[in-house]
Amino acid sequence: MNRIFATYDIETPVELIQAAAVLAGEQSTGTFVRLAAETDELLKKSAAQVEKIIQTGTSKNPSLPSRKTGDTYERGLVTISWPMGNFGLSLPTLLSTLAGNLFELAELSAIRLVDINLPADFSKHHPGPQFGAKGTRDLLGDHNGPLIGTIVKPSVGLSPAETAELVKTLIEAGIDFIKDDELQANGPDCPFVNRLEAVMQVTNAHADRTGKHVIYAANITDEIDQMWRNLDSIQEVGGSCAMVCMQSIGLTGIRAVRDHSTVLIHGHRAGWGLFSRSPNIGISFNVMQKLWRLAGVDHLHVNGLANKFTEDDAVVVEAAKSVQLPVSENGGPDHHAMPVYSSGQTIWQIEPARQVLGNDDFIFCAGGGIVSHPGGAGDGVTALRDAATAARLGIPLDKFVEPGSPLAKAMSVFPKPKFSI
Repeated sequence: MNRIFATYDIETPVELIQAAAVLAGEQSTGTFVRLAAETDELLKKSAAQVEKIIQTGTSKNPSLPSRKTGDTYERGLVTISWPMGNFGLSLPTLLSTLAGNLFELAELSAIRLVDINLPADFSKHHPGPQFGAKGTRDLLGDHNGPLIGTIVKPSVGLSPAETAELVKTLIEAGIDFIKDDELQANGPDCPFVNRLEAVMQVTNAHADRTGKHVIYAANITDEIDQMWRNLDSIQEVGGSCAMVCMQSIGLTGIRAVRDHSTVLIHGHRAGWGLFSRSPNIGISFNVMQKLWRLAGVDHLHVNGLANKFTEDDAVVVEAAKSVQLPVSENGGPDHHAMPVYSSGQTIWQIEPARQVLGNDDFIFCAGGGIVSHPGGAGDGVTALRDAATAARLGIPLDKFVEPGSPLAKAMSVFPKPKFSI
């Protein structure tokens, strides 16, 4: 297969077949009129093709404001394909093709990119995750179960020394993974290098004393040259993980980090709601996670079950599974990444989170689920680890818990959420 396929959920005031043709033309050889240079030979070589149209419904009103109107708006799934000769192996040009001007077409009163199918040759060209789940586990040594993680909170406002003091408390509590908040990068109130050095003094001392290397994901998000300097700083102090806000730095930024990095790359999807919240416009996570993995991210945030945001459990399940599937359905490297559950997570979500994946190759990040434990952060970590053990053994929490234990106290404090899986 030397073509790339994309499927869109569209709505249109004109017939679906006409809207699909306009979409294909706009994103390849066409414009609003037939060009003299748009020869039959050129079209055969470079034009996008409409591969499939499945009508799914009709409505009397448009889902989004639209200059073109009609008495009826047809809804359907449209699959378009492009020859790789149009964009070669470039991720940015691919994204411009898949998700460019088509969102502005007057013939479309709704459009959402829901899936892509990439050739094996495309996947082979890109580096993918340098470490993934196996490399992450190797850093921790002999480790069972998912990684129990948390976020530095308050998100901003702490000094480097205060951040290090909080990290010390969390490490002594038995945490596996700590990340900066996406809002904390290199501001003058908490400069990156000062914060990194203060935190790594704590983590390195703990590793020397216990042999356990707790992973600290330092947020390096910045201009490319500064991110490279930040990566050098992480290496100099013996760090193991760099966090990037993927939407903020883009695919080119991620690739620039991947090519310079000797450490894990933790991908935070800050701003994702802009692309995902509406069913009538945007891009599905299934699409972007493939591109982020090709660019080289090792960990990917997938939200959490029974979370505090708008995505329902079915969307989170699909996202978590997707990062452990091959990027290409047609062979090539798998480029597996490690899903990161977060957002309002407590002891109740670990079992279904594990059940979704069928393995422990995930990071389970809890903020309030750890520090809000009545026994303190140490008991919060212990409770989560006990819940993970119960999940791995297939024992319900109420059968596994011991009276008076940190897990018992967590079960009494954190209400059990309703799941929709």
